Amino acid sequence: MKTFAAINVGSYEQSLKIYTITKNSGIREVDWIRNRLDLGGTFATGKLSHEVMDELCAVLRNFVSIMEGYRVDDYRACATSAIRETKNTAIVLDQIMQRTGVKLDVLSNSEQRFLDYKSIASRGGFEKIIEKGTLVLDIGGGSIQMSLFDKDKLSATQNMRLGVLRLQEKMSRLNVRPSENGPLLEELLEAQLSVFRKMYLKDRVIENIIVVDDYISALILGKLGKVAGSGYLDRDSMASYMNYLQDHTDMEIVRYFDTPEENVPLLRISSAIVRQVALMTDAKMIWAPGVSLCDGMVYEYAEEYKLLAQVHDFEQDIVTCARGISKRYMGSKRRAETLEQIALTIFDSMKRVHGMGRRERLLLRIATLLHDCGKYISMVNLGECSYAIIMATEIIGLSHLEREIIANVVRYNIRDFEYDMIQLETEGTLSLGKNGKQEDVRLLIAKLTALLRQANSMDRSHCSKLAGCKMAVKENQLVVTTDSSEDISLE
Repeated sequence: MKTFAAINVGSYEQSLKIYTITKNSGIREVDWIRNRLDLGGTFATGKLSHEVMDELCAVLRNFVSIMEGYRVDDYRACATSAIRETKNTAIVLDQIMQRTGVKLDVLSNSEQRFLDYKSIASRGGFEKIIEKGTLVLDIGGGSIQMSLFDKDKLSATQNMRLGVLRLQEKMSRLNVRPSENGPLLEELLEAQLSVFRKMYLKDRVIENIIVVDDYISALILGKLGKVAGSGYLDRDSMASYMNYLQDHTDMEIVRYFDTPEENVPLLRISSAIVRQVALMTDAKMIWAPGVSLCDGMVYEYAEEYKLLAQVHDFEQDIVTCARGISKRYMGSKRRAETLEQIALTIFDSMKRVHGMGRRERLLLRIATLLHDCGKYISMVNLGECSYAIIMATEIIGLSHLEREIIANVVRYNIRDFEYDMIQLETEGTLSLGKNGKQEDVRLLIAKLTALLRQANSMDRSHCSKLAGCKMAVKENQLVVTTDSSEDISLE
């Protein structure tokens, strides 16, 4: 048995969860400590005040004492958008480490949402629900993430800066009467969501919405628990409760839903988001599993150390997402599949030579799928345009640094490789390399680029002549064996 602690430094709440993990019983939550501290001021100023910093460090020191009491075997501490959007993130993280001993990982948006997504998957019923058209609505303090599933596959995901704290700050700047907040908020949401509807929904049928947040989920699982049953609520019941939140006073809401008065403003905003998304999709059922980022952290930990059986192929979701991006930019499906097959065959044949593992293989796979996305903009400046598209497009499950690696590999696929000229935007830690330093990252880019260019040269005619060939390393040479009867002069 292992005891694991997960710390989430959220935008408006900090939480610590203690878990036990066993192969027979799986993951069991032992304790959940929550602290309300609003860090949302960083969205407006880009900085944490000294007072807030002092209070945050005091909270984390308390969490450390609790973890020591439980004698945890391991822990992970993550921060989200409020810390991510500070102008002096490195200084903040160093101060937290020096003053509390807590090593805080700042998650990119895609990493954060992927952990939330894993937390949902850890609950029973997830696989059944996503067999039909499903939208996962993940509401945070700084933004929301909407992910579409069809036939149990992740087909598209998009982030929008419509988080509850960010919207609250926007509404406060308007300086209007409380009675006008509701209609203005709906107008703001509709203007943003209409773009998502045009781009991603079209003729798609969405039957279910899965909500991940700290307010509506608590409401459905708490006050509405008897009606909802394990967090499930039909469309009409949900609409009536959303209307109640918009039409009644704060004190009436406090009494009716038995919720703290300080939660009401953010509860209204969260409900407005759910309401607008429900109207946009016309979904029949809403499920609030009541999960948090901490649940995703422990699931990933247990998954990494093989302490429980995998319930869903998350790696395939990343690949499916990349295929969707390629399709959006009119990439060649046949060419990408050929390049993917050849590149992965080379990778697998040369494991002892390149020394890379499963995660690097995934990055190479995604690079093959996105290798020609830049043609959508320019066929002359293909490499630079592909780089720009990949860097501007979020791929759920990949960190910003991993996306930057893929973008550089695709860029250097068709231009001279300049090892010393690679300038990385991200200084983050890379678990793939030895210690995450930029030299390790550059070396990884060099290796993956070499593999992609080799695969590219083996399909120079774009006719898949060498697809299905066999490869093996013999006497320090990669020997390619093919029974193709076609002219392979170009290759």
